Amino acid sequence: MPAPLNAENVRRAPKVLLHDHLDGGLRPQTVLELADELGYRDLPAGDAESLGRWFRDAADSGSLESYLETFAHTVAVMQTPEAVQRVARECALDLAADGVVLAEVRMAPELLTAMPLEAAVEAMLDGYAQGAREAAGSGTPILVGTLLCGMRQNDRWEEVAEVVVRYRDAGVVGFDLAGPEDGFPPDRIPAALALLDRAGAHRTVHAGEAAGIESIRAALDGARAERLGHGVRIADEVAEDGSLGPVAQRVRDEQVTLEVAPSSNVQTGAYPSLAEHPVDRLHRLGFAVTLNTDNRLMSGVSVTSEVTDVATTYGWTWEDVQTVTERAVAGAFLSDDDRRRLLEDVVRPGYAALRS
Repeated sequence: MPAPLNAENVRRAPKVLLHDHLDGGLRPQTVLELADELGYRDLPAGDAESLGRWFRDAADSGSLESYLETFAHTVAVMQTPEAVQRVARECALDLAADGVVLAEVRMAPELLTAMPLEAAVEAMLDGYAQGAREAAGSGTPILVGTLLCGMRQNDRWEEVAEVVVRYRDAGVVGFDLAGPEDGFPPDRIPAALALLDRAGAHRTVHAGEAAGIESIRAALDGARAERLGHGVRIADEVAEDGSLGPVAQRVRDEQVTLEVAPSSNVQTGAYPSLAEHPVDRLHRLGFAVTLNTDNRLMSGVSVTSEVTDVATTYGWTWEDVQTVTERAVAGAFLSDDDRRRLLEDVVRPGYAALRS
């Protein structure tokens, strides 16, 4: 008999996370302690429970703009290499404890204004490596890759792309474009994209979250995105009868990975509820849907809770969860050897045990 598909068993399942922001996943207690160390006095609460609740309530506003304002506090307490290293270490430990076997965690190093880009990146890499070593020692091995974000509204894409290429043998797996979709097209700084092209560097682009089909088209054609951060507005081109518009047809045919984060989309007002979110519809139609947390602190979620909530809402089976996980492995910025090892040695045996 298959194991019941509940939170306890989902936590045991090997999971893959492609879209998680480092500055959106801090432990509330860590925010308090780092604020105290750095002399940051603007936190809206003075204890971990109240602070965690404040982040969730502030993010749960139905507005992407209000949601993003919560990051002022987390970024403010990450302005030293030691703070960044601690947050990255705890991120790796928290994800490993949640049953995540592969995570790609992203951060815009340009937001860490008190240090050079390289110092911020090295602190992240050191923290992830330390956390992964500790997790392996406690029997919960995890592989963590780093994605570096350039901010659409700023002009440092080329600098960030250079750092992606420089550190790609040290754990940086790709480039991401984040920030407001409207008004800041993803091909606005061609030199950065050309630099990534020359180096054969991977890229994902936030698109199809706050804006629709044209934003997705621009990410694919203008920025040559391999994956779409969120990408959920591709559903705008899916008719009631399941027929697809041209961009949706292309995204499905090419199996462009959709980094879907349902709870986050509901919080920012993209959809009124999980039950009305298109994640299940896109999954059933064969899109390369993956499930992600986006910001664990702001959304009050874990990978386990996100998978469990979607599976419960839509009646998914272990086969559905395994399919989504294998799609994430396929879309991950991994070597072919690592991808094969992860599938054959970790993911498939883990789900076989739950399904038998």
